[in-house]
Amino acid sequence: MVAVVDSPMHRVALAIQYLGTRFHGWQRQSNGISVQQTIEDILTGICKHKVVLHAAGRTDTGVHASGQVAHFDTNSPVPPERWAKVLNAYLPADILIKASVAVSSDWHARFSATWRRYRYTIFTNATPNLFVRDYSWHYYLDPLDRDLIQAAIAPMLGKQHLAAFQRAGSKRPHAWLTVQEAICWREGDFVYLEMQASGFLYGMMRLLVGMLVEVGRSRLSVGEFTRIWQQQRRCDVKYAAPPQGLCLLGVGYNNDPFAQISADNITADRRQRPVARLPGEIVMQV
Repeated sequence: MVAVVDSPMHRVALAIQYLGTRFHGWQRQSNGISVQQTIEDILTGICKHKVVLHAAGRTDTGVHASGQVAHFDTNSPVPPERWAKVLNAYLPADILIKASVAVSSDWHARFSATWRRYRYTIFTNATPNLFVRDYSWHYYLDPLDRDLIQAAIAPMLGKQHLAAFQRAGSKRPHAWLTVQEAICWREGDFVYLEMQASGFLYGMMRLLVGMLVEVGRSRLSVGEFTRIWQQQRRCDVKYAAPPQGLCLLGVGYNNDPFAQISADNITADRRQRPVARLPGEIVMQV
């Protein structure tokens, strides 16, 4: 009789896309289906042991991701680079594994990350559009001045304390983070806001966009907006943008495990200005 010997435990990183419309966010929930639960349940069934996914960030209900990253540990004999194809055969149509790679046991999707990048999309045409409804905030009540919004976010660059844009219930020990880039631009009926930072507070982007729309419609001055967050006046942050306009674009690492998969451009350097085509799509401008 030949004994069956388990393979040693090893770590696999996944590059993940998902449409958040029908999910209760990334994190496993007791009151609804989540992206994490959907993938974990399939992994557990294949690996024949409990699998826990650790993600670079937790997106809220209805929020999308075109560049989420997560990792898991397994002793399954499935080669790390094969997991993308294996999982995609079982996953629903609104979740896609772009790539899977082997990483070292000390690499962590969250703690090894050096930046995350989000984009928020606002659709400003007065006529509704079914094909962008699930991926943008349909705001058309007032014109939005892109220059005012850009002027408001410019002082946020660098290391900042942004407690004014943190929802209640956060377990984060502090509200300090480093904003590496913040840009706003308009293309036709769409206004886009992108921010790249070392990390993001719970609910930060939606609260930030909600207040920036007030700036863009001239209901809040640039100076007052700046004073609100510099003075940590959370009580004055009254508006949160709806979730469907928000998308996690990518996560950056000093030693990017997906760097060799250049054709997929999983977590490519986005220091060049992106050209927006669809809310979850990036086309780099050369």
